[in-house]
Amino acid sequence: MTGSSGGYELSILIQGFPGRSTHHGGLGWSTVPLLRGHGETMLVDTGGYGYRIPLLEAFEAYGVAPEDVTTVLLTHCHWDHAANFPLFPNARVVVPRPELEWAAAQPVGTWELPEFHVAELARSANVTRIEDGDEPLPRVRAIATPGHTPGHFSYQVARTEGPLLFGGDAVKNEVELLTGQADMTLDPAQSSLSIKKIRDLLASDPSTILVCGHDRLLSLRDDKVIARSELHAGIKVWRATSTEQTIIDLSGTGTLTS
Repeated sequence: MTGSSGGYELSILIQGFPGRSTHHGGLGWSTVPLLRGHGETMLVDTGGYGYRIPLLEAFEAYGVAPEDVTTVLLTHCHWDHAANFPLFPNARVVVPRPELEWAAAQPVGTWELPEFHVAELARSANVTRIEDGDEPLPRVRAIATPGHTPGHFSYQVARTEGPLLFGGDAVKNEVELLTGQADMTLDPAQSSLSIKKIRDLLASDPSTILVCGHDRLLSLRDDKVIARSELHAGIKVWRATSTEQTIIDLSGTGTLTS
């Protein structure tokens, strides 16, 4: 999935999925977008450890090397969004200051925080800490959207054919955008306010594309959600009752056997 104009080209390296495991903790399938333009090659979040092979394969498919990445923008410090920043040795890592200060102060075992990655971010000289309203890159504005975590930021990117809005986990999926209510949040009231902020930005310009933390691309027009890409997800299952591999399609179209 790609789109370009106005200086930035968007490529979705890995699309997130709006789901949660019932028995094995956080699913952690988050969206990893690539932006190229204005002399920059940047990621907005990085995915977790399980993404490393498909992420590097996606880079190869787009003709980009990890060493080419100039900037990594983090929305927050959860493992499924931040754990792969060490893959990009030449990248400046941009982190919301209130998020990093909060995360670094938490005890080991705090909800979804990868403590060793957070510690490295907190001490690294290659990390830029930003505030609400800062512009860490040309035509890129940071927007405080707390709730999911206390220092969560979203990013608005200006383009001639319409802005991009990287919601991270402030708006994880279409249901949260529709209802204004967030699942898996440290502060439900703050999350609702952040979702309203994002809805207002989407409503102010219907050409805006929302890149959710765990869903397909979306827009908002006349208070209705418009899908801007298709949802794809599945798992392979090995069962002793069959010699064949079962592929379970998680996008809602059923179960397939291959």
